[in-house]
Amino acid sequence: MNFVTSWSGGKDSCYAMMQAVKLGLKPKVLLNMMNENGKISRSHGLPLSILHQQAQKMQLPIETVPATWGDYEEKFIGILKKLKANFELDAAVFGDIDLQPHRDWEEKVCKAADLEAILPLWQQDRIILVNEMIESGIETMIVSCNTMMGEFYLGKILTKELALELAAKGIDPCGENGEFHTMVIYCPLFSDKITLPAFKTVEHNDYCFVVWE
Repeated sequence: MNFVTSWSGGKDSCYAMMQAVKLGLKPKVLLNMMNENGKISRSHGLPLSILHQQAQKMQLPIETVPATWGDYEEKFIGILKKLKANFELDAAVFGDIDLQPHRDWEEKVCKAADLEAILPLWQQDRIILVNEMIESGIETMIVSCNTMMGEFYLGKILTKELALELAAKGIDPCGENGEFHTMVIYCPLFSDKITLPAFKTVEHNDYCFVVWE
């Protein structure tokens, strides 16, 4: 079964892809939805240079699609149809854990493109899941977070100890509710680590971000 990964560049999409591969499915292409100007990813704020590095380390093509929130769904369905035809896809893999509206939307757009929606991480325990990710060899860095967490956490590598620290503060250790987002520096699907450019941190609309220079 050939699949496209909805690739955010972060830990959840990465681990979902690893689990799909473990099940015997074949990755063919990555898909990332960008902001309107096409310069950074809409969910995690990653620049094209990093997304392309991640794809290159897996020897996979990546499709990046600029979109507004207004035309996001239309463009997502359109690109799924195009990728299905170009790569003979059967399914799309997503990294969501338990937000039902997200799953409903993913199943809706996949149905429109005649693909199966696969969510390998669905309804798994958060701490167990983070520990599995780390034990599987995923190295991931926090690249954005809400002001409740604070700028202090930006640039930190997610460890088992850090996940427990976040949980103790009432923060979802997977960031499933948008508390924070991560960027994968290395995982077993990569040939080696990505090269990180210099960065600074900024705060905007109650959220803190890594900004790549």
